[in-house]
Amino acid sequence: METPQTSERGVLGKLPRNIWIMTLTSFLTDISSEMVLNLLPLYLANVLGASTAVIGLIEGIAETCASLLKGISGWLSDKLQQRKWLAVAGYGLSALSKPFLYVASTWQAVLAVRASDRIGKGIRTSPRDALIADTIDERHRGTAFGLHRAGDTAGAFTGLVIALVVVLIMQAQKVDLSRSTFQLLVLISILPAILSVIVLAFGAKDVALKVKAEQVRLNFMALDSRFRGFLFILAIFTLGNSSDAFLVLLAQQRGLSIAGVLGMLITFNAVYALLAGPAGALSDRVGRRRLMIMGWLAYAILYLGFAITISAWQIWALYALYGLYYAATEGAAKALVADLVPSEQRGTAYGYYNAAIGIMALPASLLAGILWQGFGPSAPFVAGFALALTAGILLLLWFQRTQQARGNG
Repeated sequence: METPQTSERGVLGKLPRNIWIMTLTSFLTDISSEMVLNLLPLYLANVLGASTAVIGLIEGIAETCASLLKGISGWLSDKLQQRKWLAVAGYGLSALSKPFLYVASTWQAVLAVRASDRIGKGIRTSPRDALIADTIDERHRGTAFGLHRAGDTAGAFTGLVIALVVVLIMQAQKVDLSRSTFQLLVLISILPAILSVIVLAFGAKDVALKVKAEQVRLNFMALDSRFRGFLFILAIFTLGNSSDAFLVLLAQQRGLSIAGVLGMLITFNAVYALLAGPAGALSDRVGRRRLMIMGWLAYAILYLGFAITISAWQIWALYALYGLYYAATEGAAKALVADLVPSEQRGTAYGYYNAAIGIMALPASLLAGILWQGFGPSAPFVAGFALALTAGILLLLWFQRTQQARGNG
């Protein structure tokens, strides 16, 4: 008898080449990015002396730069009917920008590099997601996005392990990050970033779209009303989903050394990478919306837990469970977008989806930084709990309403 496990392995074996190429590209990119960007808040705080408000500003502006381009690049990929080369350009810009962190000696310089890196992400993300959706059929869409998230996160895991080895060699149990350790990691990150661009450029292929370019419009109201409703609820949730930089700072404040912080992040990414694929396949069987409702409510509980932590081990344990939330929701959400819109609008829809997340990142991170400074480290996480709980309830109501509308139709 065929078990779910053997069935899932059979599906993985039949996934198109594009899915594996884009998974490998994200794997290599995240090796490069995560060994550097996860320590960037500590570099800003420990080496450059930046405040939490400035760190929140940098993270918010960086994500907003990405968001401004995600919508346009998604629409442009529909218009040009060329997803691959937009994605290659975005990965290329990120690969070129990160090495400049080696010489960044002020928070303004870090902001410029961070913004350039996120602009690259803004250019590539929506065309890449649309190309994944174009490549796979609806029955296996969750599996494909789950595999992609698993590869992405396995890259993050690998990058963090490399960072941990460097930290243990360079500064062992020191609490504060040193400039020399950070600069060495920047140098190491260059090779996988370049390889990721080469893999995508020579390995992926565009999928022909069955729509005339002149029919493509950057028109939000032309998109399915169900998608627009989902996007509104997503924006509320994202307002409470501040940059994970604040979780890193909270972990350090609770007593984790640099090596301990990296160990915590490695645990998170191990959980995420191991479960993202099965969670994506599960969304194909039980439905994306149910999985997302459970994930968002779990996020609310976890953020309340972060708010009341008093020790380092509690932060570490909660951060491991945080990986469950990401595994359950990231791939499912992207597959849900493809479920709600036709193929000729997918680039545009992914643009709006990614832009909504990015645009809300600026107020979310600014709010978190201000709350931290004004009311203490727990305040941003209490706010995140309240907004996630609200969004989870709204998502449940949205799910019930769309189910009723489908039944009436």
